[in-house]
Amino acid sequence: MTKNETDALAGPVVAIIGGGVSGAGVAYHLAKATAAKPPRIIVFEPRAEIGRGLAYDTEDPAHRINVPAARMSLLPDQPEDFLEWVVDKDRVADDPEALWPNGNLFPQRRLFGAYVVAKLRPLLESGAVEHRKTRVTKVSSSPEGWLITDDRNDETRADFLVIAATHPAPSAPRSLSAALADHPRFVADSTRRGSLDVIRPDDCVLIVGNGLTSADIVASLTRGGHRGPIISISRRGLRSRGHPPSRQDPFGDFLSDPSASAAALLRKVRETIRQAVEAGTSWHAVIDQVRSNGHEIWRNLPVAERCRIVRHLRPYWDVHRFRIAPQVEEVLDRAIAEGRLQVLAASVADATVNGDGIDVVLRKRNGQRVEKCFEAVVVTTGPAHGGILESQRWLHELNAAGHLQLDPTGLGIACNEISEAIGTGGQPNPTLIISGPLARGTFGELMGLPQVTEHAAFVAAQLAGKLNAAVSGTEIVQPEAAESAFCSSIKSL
Repeated sequence: MTKNETDALAGPVVAIIGGGVSGAGVAYHLAKATAAKPPRIIVFEPRAEIGRGLAYDTEDPAHRINVPAARMSLLPDQPEDFLEWVVDKDRVADDPEALWPNGNLFPQRRLFGAYVVAKLRPLLESGAVEHRKTRVTKVSSSPEGWLITDDRNDETRADFLVIAATHPAPSAPRSLSAALADHPRFVADSTRRGSLDVIRPDDCVLIVGNGLTSADIVASLTRGGHRGPIISISRRGLRSRGHPPSRQDPFGDFLSDPSASAAALLRKVRETIRQAVEAGTSWHAVIDQVRSNGHEIWRNLPVAERCRIVRHLRPYWDVHRFRIAPQVEEVLDRAIAEGRLQVLAASVADATVNGDGIDVVLRKRNGQRVEKCFEAVVVTTGPAHGGILESQRWLHELNAAGHLQLDPTGLGIACNEISEAIGTGGQPNPTLIISGPLARGTFGELMGLPQVTEHAAFVAAQLAGKLNAAVSGTEIVQPEAAESAFCSSIKSL
């Protein structure tokens, strides 16, 4: 019997490309769903374990979760599941810094990866989920479904394909990548394990980018004994903010009179923050409310207004929404107070190699040009969202074949309100699903862990419905109904 014949006898096949939290979440919830005919669930992930992905596959003790453990969970309806898992076996006994004075727990990031791995383990052991430790090289479609080829030249047929791939690597400014490509201390992708090992303790370091990754870099270098000066730049000079000193309930109303433009939304956020301060709370509570209503706020905005937000407001949103753990914030505050860290509003105008050093011309926001010599340059500009379809060959080929296209906002891959990929012809494909942050252009807020796991559960529910409909011969749920279900599920969390 051939492999394809064996696959056919085993029932419908759901292939998931990407085994980070998003892909692991879809696999977990789909395996747990009630199905008339349980599918084979195959996760393609070259890492040794499913569930860690790029974010949680780190052994660096300086890397901590940026959300309190009480709000981190693979199970949206059990938001404290991770915290209970940690407390159950006292898994932070060797990490006294994890518990903050206000009672919030911010353990090392690898611990959340271990939690997701533990949740998937019984499903892997029972065969409900299969882990293919290979890298996908080609995907093609046929009347029989999807054909996935991996780097071992094995072929797998699937009835449904879920794209839960990771973000593309950061895109370094051209002036840097062209001039410094061969320099031993030019770190173009700081997400690679061990990438900072080339930086010496006294090196003067330029960090291009001021977001969460930049904060991680400073924390990692400091823990590793680095004592040289660090300059961190971004166009606006914004730095990731921290958490409020005590827990606050979300504040504000953004749904009863939804904003129809970026300007109107900005005015409403500012006015609500003013009201929050008068009521004795802080901006954090307002941003939390915007986050919790994110999908509905986003879908009320025309595409042109979404694009306007991405172009002009996204940097401000990111530094307020994606907050750093207090332990990391403390490291940054101390480095700034000691004069070891500077945060500047600037961009790179030019860079040249000068012996062992790197001469960089910085253009400040006021137009002033400053030349400085560095020994190392690290790029932390964030994922190159707009380059996702060029980041892997199989994605490029699916785009060329008309199955995928870039979302109009440039945040990921185009899909409809039930996460079905929209091809270049404008039609959704009910067997091709986008899961996780790559669906951000449609769903709005899909970068934080709580929203990623909510979306994974939503995608799994949609797949379970499709599988049951295929067995019973009933009609598949229409986008409007599924959209309402998604909004309702977020409200209930």
